[in-house]
Amino acid sequence: MTEHMAFGSLTIAFDDRVLRPRAWTAAQSEWAADLMATAPGGPVLELCAGAGHIGLLAVATTGRRLVCVDANGVACDYARANAVANGLADRVEVRESRLQEALTDGEMFPVVIADPPWVPREQTGRYPADPLTAIDGGDDGLDVARACLAVVDDHLAPGGSAILQVGTRAQTDALRSEPCFTEGRLAVVEVRQQVRGVLARIDRA
Repeated sequence: MTEHMAFGSLTIAFDDRVLRPRAWTAAQSEWAADLMATAPGGPVLELCAGAGHIGLLAVATTGRRLVCVDANGVACDYARANAVANGLADRVEVRESRLQEALTDGEMFPVVIADPPWVPREQTGRYPADPLTAIDGGDDGLDVARACLAVVDDHLAPGGSAILQVGTRAQTDALRSEPCFTEGRLAVVEVRQQVRGVLARIDRA
């Protein structure tokens, strides 16, 4: 059954096949919107978009276009419907795809929002109301986050920034050993603790 909830200035539709929007994640939208004020021109990319609420709220007042990517067809349908319902359909493209196949060579984005599952697999039973595919991040909770970083590495525009959501500061620290950071292409420049989760700003080095 479809539910509706307020998310910032938007009304978001979803059901139990997708992750219920959490009010605290609007902080990711707000941070991304702030970055858009000074970022180079171009569209915004949202990875693991779910019902699209974080990306939609981020671009709602900016005039920027948004590309949402999710592998879940139901989530993509809701993201499209939410774009329509909130008057943003003409600026939003939703791609149902695995992360590794969603973009073409040369597509670049000055702002990337990434909302991957980040719960370690052995802990997913603590959240029975959440769809497993929306929260299962693999053994250490970072499998999908690493896939997001690979996309950011390839498609973040010069002068651009990504906002990545993970579960803990320890996870953020673990990701610093990824080649995109150790080889100097990307840099974690700020980490913010939220009510439940952590946001990391990642810039093109």
